[in-house]
Amino acid sequence: MVSYQKRWLCFVLVPAIMMFAAGMAEARGLYDKPPELERLIGELIENNEELQSLAEEHHALAAEISVAGALDDPRLGIGVANLPTDTFSFSQEPMTQKTLFIAQKFPWFGKLDLRTQRAVVAVERQKAVIDARRLDLVKAVTTTYYDLGFVAESLRVNAELFEMVQQMLQVAEASYASGQGLQQDVFQAQVELGKLIDEQIELEKRQYTLGARINELLNRPAYGEVQGPGELALPELVLDPEVVQRWALDYNPMLRVRQADIDRALVNIDLARKNYYPDMDFNVAYGQRDEDRTGRDLPDFVSASVVVNLPLWQGQKQDKQLLAEENRHKAATKAYESLQYALPHQVDAVLNEIDAIQENMRLFGGGLLEQTANWSQSALSAYEVGKVDFDTMIKAHMRALQFQLQAQRYRFQYTTKLTELETLAGIALKDIARPEVSATGASGPVAPGHAMPARPTPLHHLAEVN
Repeated sequence: MVSYQKRWLCFVLVPAIMMFAAGMAEARGLYDKPPELERLIGELIENNEELQSLAEEHHALAAEISVAGALDDPRLGIGVANLPTDTFSFSQEPMTQKTLFIAQKFPWFGKLDLRTQRAVVAVERQKAVIDARRLDLVKAVTTTYYDLGFVAESLRVNAELFEMVQQMLQVAEASYASGQGLQQDVFQAQVELGKLIDEQIELEKRQYTLGARINELLNRPAYGEVQGPGELALPELVLDPEVVQRWALDYNPMLRVRQADIDRALVNIDLARKNYYPDMDFNVAYGQRDEDRTGRDLPDFVSASVVVNLPLWQGQKQDKQLLAEENRHKAATKAYESLQYALPHQVDAVLNEIDAIQENMRLFGGGLLEQTANWSQSALSAYEVGKVDFDTMIKAHMRALQFQLQAQRYRFQYTTKLTELETLAGIALKDIARPEVSATGASGPVAPGHAMPARPTPLHHLAEVN
């Protein structure tokens, strides 16, 4: 039989040493993602078609800024005025003219500036949409990557369990053949093997599905195998909820989207108020006349006019338009306030989950795994001398390996929650410097255990979509 105490030592001490080394090493920030994951994120940002589509829309909106602030094209026309219908002669009547005119429409004062502001707000909003979608996609890749790592760990534990049960089946068959064991022990071992084979099939299917999901997010033309993370070096973090909540309110891109909606609504309200005033259409015409019948040279004419629209139906048009824009502003404000109120609670919930997972990790690393290893070893020894039955012994061994898997589950859940926290706060933990610790262990003005940067770098500033 394999010594489960040795397995426990490898499982607990190796990660502990890695965490200690990570803490002693000169790290860039609070938490660095595995290099392979960083490479996948870079590939995502470069190749994801959805991000590229949003970026092209951003470029299109930027190009429309100058369009929004430009005047309509002037109109040029030619015509004939006062031509008699009996002869269609240009010299019969003195007022007959051949005309050339040019017209230009001028919106009421301030409308062009407001339209330009609306176009600028649309560009800023689209930029925030890109940042928010990028965060969501990075979260999807990261979560899938860590899920893939947990599935790989589950397959490893499944293989160990299968090998262990196979050995126990051989022992049970030998005991039954010698008349010292029970046939039900043989059947039980065979059933456990069947369950493990079924679990292996499901895990392999899950592994392929997760790999396909990453390939889909990266827009790869063909399926490429993706390896999950190996052993994770996880720093223990204690973050000040108020600080992280402030990050979220400052940098969360969806909050910027909602703010842009408010800004757009305010501009539209100003435009709706401007619509009560008429636009002006200036028209200048030149009329050329021929000689009359007596040969007298007739002078040409110059005409000018201004045409304005009259808001006679403002109760059905301008008033309703203004009311609609004011309602849109109220809706945008409510949406902004809703997210503004929700973000601190969401951050607090994630931080609470991170703290709980760290407690679970300390529980498993602080003796629970060692206890289950001792229990399984003790159950095996007791079974060999006939003090416990086969069922108790096999359950003890399976429980020991399942606890190892549960400990790994907490580690992967921890990294997933850190990613969720980054998405909410709109920052990258790797770019937040750890508080400096003096020789006496003090951390200066920073509260003990609180990692508080002067100003974190928003995630949307770390990788731009071109």
